[in-house]
Amino acid sequence: MHFDQEYGQAITRRHFFGQGSLGLGTAALASLLERDGVAAPESRPVRPGLPGLPHFAPKAKRAIFLFMAGAPCQVDLLDYKPKMAEMFDKDLPESVRKGQRLTTMTSGQKRFPLAPSKFKFTQHGQHGAWISELLPYHQKMADDIAIVNSVHTEAINHDPAITYICTGQQLPGRPSLGSWLSYGLGSENDNLPAFVVMTPSWTGRQQAQAIYNRLWGSGFLPAKHQGVALRRSGDPVLFLSNPSGVSPEIRRRMLDTLARLNQRTFAESGDPETQARITQYEMAFRMQTSVPELMDIGKESKHTLEMYGPDVTKPGTFAYSALLARRMAERDVRFVQLFHRGWDQHGNIAADLPNQARDVDQASWALIQDLKQRDLLKDTLVVWGGEFGRTIYCQGKLTKQNYGRDHHPRCFSVWMAGGGIKPGIVYGKTDDFSYNIEENPVHIHDLNATILHCLGIDHQRLSQKFQGLDVRLTGVEQHAAVQGLLSSGLSS
Repeated sequence: MHFDQEYGQAITRRHFFGQGSLGLGTAALASLLERDGVAAPESRPVRPGLPGLPHFAPKAKRAIFLFMAGAPCQVDLLDYKPKMAEMFDKDLPESVRKGQRLTTMTSGQKRFPLAPSKFKFTQHGQHGAWISELLPYHQKMADDIAIVNSVHTEAINHDPAITYICTGQQLPGRPSLGSWLSYGLGSENDNLPAFVVMTPSWTGRQQAQAIYNRLWGSGFLPAKHQGVALRRSGDPVLFLSNPSGVSPEIRRRMLDTLARLNQRTFAESGDPETQARITQYEMAFRMQTSVPELMDIGKESKHTLEMYGPDVTKPGTFAYSALLARRMAERDVRFVQLFHRGWDQHGNIAADLPNQARDVDQASWALIQDLKQRDLLKDTLVVWGGEFGRTIYCQGKLTKQNYGRDHHPRCFSVWMAGGGIKPGIVYGKTDDFSYNIEENPVHIHDLNATILHCLGIDHQRLSQKFQGLDVRLTGVEQHAAVQGLLSSGLSS
């Protein structure tokens, strides 16, 4: 049932309760609340999604999105361009640029000198994937991941670009991918949110682009589907701990009383947001136990901790967050998203990019291996990538030892692994300049359609009426799950 239909029926129930006896209204309301997943936790251990979803048998039950905010440079990491070595400091041909829109940071440059990558690439895996020396652990998992070098977008600046890939629209206000998944598929864990976000620390360029909580917002969907952010320090979730002098028993009595008041408000107004409020209060109470247990990595084996690297015991690091993502996958959290900032290398790539890569390389590899060892990778989809790519030409001063790169939306690299994805392949091809796509373009809507497909959702059939439109994550144009990335082709 869609949100607007549910609201209409709620209004009808309001009039019924107004005419009926208090006892009958209370009994009916309790039944409806149980159906909607806001009854006591012991009566419904799993929160359902929409009727009829998933649309077909999913390959993945859950997803983890490792988002490299700021745009990793594909030319220095995953899209090898050996012919550029002989073209150092030559001008980018206009036949390649084709009048492409530029940012204000390089539009005033008198020339666009080519900057070959200073980092060495070698081939790995059965299909000979070219991977930079900056990602030695990625080299070890070449047969576990599908590298996509032909992703593209229309957005050219950070905030609209990140908003676009996270919500399907460059303007703020739309539901995020995780919210759509929570709304459509519900949750298989009644003690943790269906959608959890982490923003780990970084060691590259410290003047990083800001990110906003609307990137994990629910937009026009019910508020209970928005992401819950775990903080890097202090209480993982604000106000989760009881104030001094308030015991769990007092908190339970307070919530029971508040729930009765909210249920009375719902009976009078029929506002579905009241249901969301009840659900959120109950979830917060359960999280007072489940979140501390989740964050306690003390029982992890020495082997596991060593696999993630030395930063894993430092709360707030990418390695620590990646381990928490695995722990959430074990607990059937539907969608986990990590936003790792600092990838915006307009200059000083020689110093900043190695640090950024070191932050995520070993931990990303460890996450994949950890999931494999626990037999979770087969039904956990993992995605790694940013909002756009970076230019082959240099921004600012160019030397053979250092350079900078501007934003480039026309092609960039993403990798995927796990449930539903064909492992060990390189998909898509760009020209010798990593500037234009030559084979198998993948729009970011196609990427999101593929993610939804792996979780059993036909992206064209997951929509919500808003402002007179049937709105969906992947927009109104023709996009589709990428068949060449799927382990066994498209399902019907």
